[in-house]
Amino acid sequence: MKLPRRKFLHLAAGAAALPSVSRIARAQAYPSRPVHLIVPFAAGGGTDILARIIGQWLSERLGQPFVIDNRPGGGSNIGTEAVVRAPADGYTLLLVSHSNAVNATFYYKLNFKFIRDIAPVAGIIRSSYFMVVNPSFPAKSVPEFIAYAKANPGKVSMASAGTGAGSHIAGELFKMMAGVDMVHVPYRSAGSALTDLLGGHVQVMFATTVASSDYVRADRLRALAVTAAARSDELPEIPTVGEFVSDYEASAWYGVGVPKSTPAVIIEKLNKEINAGLADPKIKARLADLGGTPLVGSPADFGKFIADETEKWGKVVKFVGIKAD
Repeated sequence: MKLPRRKFLHLAAGAAALPSVSRIARAQAYPSRPVHLIVPFAAGGGTDILARIIGQWLSERLGQPFVIDNRPGGGSNIGTEAVVRAPADGYTLLLVSHSNAVNATFYYKLNFKFIRDIAPVAGIIRSSYFMVVNPSFPAKSVPEFIAYAKANPGKVSMASAGTGAGSHIAGELFKMMAGVDMVHVPYRSAGSALTDLLGGHVQVMFATTVASSDYVRADRLRALAVTAAARSDELPEIPTVGEFVSDYEASAWYGVGVPKSTPAVIIEKLNKEINAGLADPKIKARLADLGGTPLVGSPADFGKFIADETEKWGKVVKFVGIKAD
């Protein structure tokens, strides 16, 4: 039977639209199976802690497990690239951090471009670093630390979560602006660096408040200062580095991203639920305990924030003159 031309074209158009309709339907039903949240650092650090807080919230809200998948290595590049290469279906998420902004300049040859290949979903938290020392270290203030370091050049070891990590660059800025000489000791993760700091194998670290605040409260580490422009609301007795080293400031931040081309309806759903979590009193209290401020906003807001931070840290990396080994 020969179909009239008009009917044939109508049927053909309907058939062509089916894949698009199917994709929309799948996106609206999201998630229908477990979701993997890739953390590009080892377990135990600040990024991992936040991932578990947000992952648990999303699991409860969306009715599917959000599995935390630690993929450390390459200063977060291994885990990031795994998400870049993953299907853009919302079932592989990335715990984004300031390291991604640093790496855009710090690494000359990457197999991806972060801003181009990862779509922003939502911010989680903005925090700072504590300049923390082992309690056995003789300095009890930033001026005392600077005096000790100047009297013992090259004898103070500074731990970091890895060369080029935010904790490293925060320390390099301090070295430059305070005029002190410290030996950089890079680790594979913030957790392993803190373990050696707690054990007295290194003397100082610029550790995120997320990773170190519990140790500070328990007096297992001594916080000499906070790197933010203002004192912490939760620990107001701790001064800022800038009170002793003029104009010093460094911040850390975290959020969620997905592979580019992930359906907008999925991004919007995740953004809505993450922002709801940031407004939840229990999560707000937990984030405050970790020394951070919720980073609430739309995907576009988070995208602009990432772009601004990438530009800022790029200038710092070039000024300090560090590069990937």
